[in-house]
Amino acid sequence: MSLREKRTGERRSFSRSLKDHSVKITFVATLLIAGTFTPDSASADSKDSFKEIYHLYNGDEYIGAVSDRDTVDGMIEKKKQDASNQYKEFKVDAGSNITIIPEQVFTVAVNETETIEKLASSLVVEAEAHALLVNGKAVAYVKDASDYEKAINLLKLRYVSQQDLDALNKGAATELVPLNQNNQTRVTEISLKETVAGEEAKVDPSKILTPEQAVELLLSGTLEKETYKVQQGDVLGSIASAHNLSLKELLALNPGLTETSLLKIGQPLNVTVEKPLVTVKVVLEKFKVETIDFKKITEKDATMLKGESKVKQEGKAGQKDVLYTITSENGVRTDKQVTTEVVTAEPVDYINVIGTKVIPSRGTGTFSWPTVGGYISSHMGARWGTQHRGIDIARPSNYTIKASDNGVVTFTGWDGTYGNKIVINHNNGYETIYAHLSSITVSVGQVVGQGSKIGVMGSTGNSTGTHLHFEVHKNGSLVNPLSLLR
Repeated sequence: MSLREKRTGERRSFSRSLKDHSVKITFVATLLIAGTFTPDSASADSKDSFKEIYHLYNGDEYIGAVSDRDTVDGMIEKKKQDASNQYKEFKVDAGSNITIIPEQVFTVAVNETETIEKLASSLVVEAEAHALLVNGKAVAYVKDASDYEKAINLLKLRYVSQQDLDALNKGAATELVPLNQNNQTRVTEISLKETVAGEEAKVDPSKILTPEQAVELLLSGTLEKETYKVQQGDVLGSIASAHNLSLKELLALNPGLTETSLLKIGQPLNVTVEKPLVTVKVVLEKFKVETIDFKKITEKDATMLKGESKVKQEGKAGQKDVLYTITSENGVRTDKQVTTEVVTAEPVDYINVIGTKVIPSRGTGTFSWPTVGGYISSHMGARWGTQHRGIDIARPSNYTIKASDNGVVTFTGWDGTYGNKIVINHNNGYETIYAHLSSITVSVGQVVGQGSKIGVMGSTGNSTGTHLHFEVHKNGSLVNPLSLLR
């Protein structure tokens, strides 16, 4: 039983008690005045002797008394009719807050005009509605139970699709086949963290909201957002401070606004911080096909020169199937957990080999053959009326030219009859020359190791065909290469 019903019952009981009590007092008074009493005289005179007045109460507050009940009923009926015309979609009532208690009196002494004026200002119009309760407190009113259910449904649809909601309502979420498509999701739970319920109520019809308005109220705490129009001299910090906001909060309330944004006079800014009355919790599962990064491994090889490297094995990413459980509240993610994880393809490591062998810049004193095979097409000595300063090597297995010993490159480039030429100083008194190259693959200052590639055989300069001209000098004097080559 509601408080209003309880009070109405008490007033009715009080009315009967007061009426009975009044009759008794009036009856006794009549006896005293008349001096004698008989049943016949009472029956004959009571109708003309007693007058009935009506005491009016607004709740527990006394309004006054009137002698004309019809005037009161008429006022209440007109108030109800006017409200019905204004709020045609609602079932309204007027004067339910007014209690009328009749009393029998000898003399009518009431201030009819004053009481009627007070009554007019006291009449309350109420409509049958459905209260939306959050943790037992009514925070909004809708038309009926149907609108209440619609509001709760719309509230949930702010964060899930109709399809997901239908599946949950049917209990189908747990019956779905396993997720197997990348980025596929399904909602497993949608609930309200607060205790939300509905109950029948009577309320001022102007306070009754549509389901859509009720949702806005539940999620923001207000139906009207306060805006502020930028004025001359305003900056973001001062606007935020004036509305008890931090700069971060002000920027969050106005998407697209940044700390460096230029404000325009008259520009409207939202300064209302939303304070949701309910929290919608959504739990969903998400299936992801994710890559597993391969490892990058470096191996050292003492047989390779320092600075050289080669890929021993190309890397390949792996793959895994991951099922996440994601929780959000009012659209903001609050938790993310891995439910299951299955590796479907193992990654392959990327292996890079680097050389650690350090090339000494000083020669060994022992010279190796500077080409890949081949034969001596011309020896050192007199030739064609001149002195041939070295040996010529032709017809090798391939045209690679190699350093005959460790050393430092001191010259690369074109040199007249030599064509493309390389000079290597072995830092032990020896110097070697490589001529007629088609291309050079080293540079001045570079340290080269015995047997390392320095160029490609050619026929540049004064040459009769593809071959290598190879010279050796010791302390500035020519030395026959054949005396040194091994």
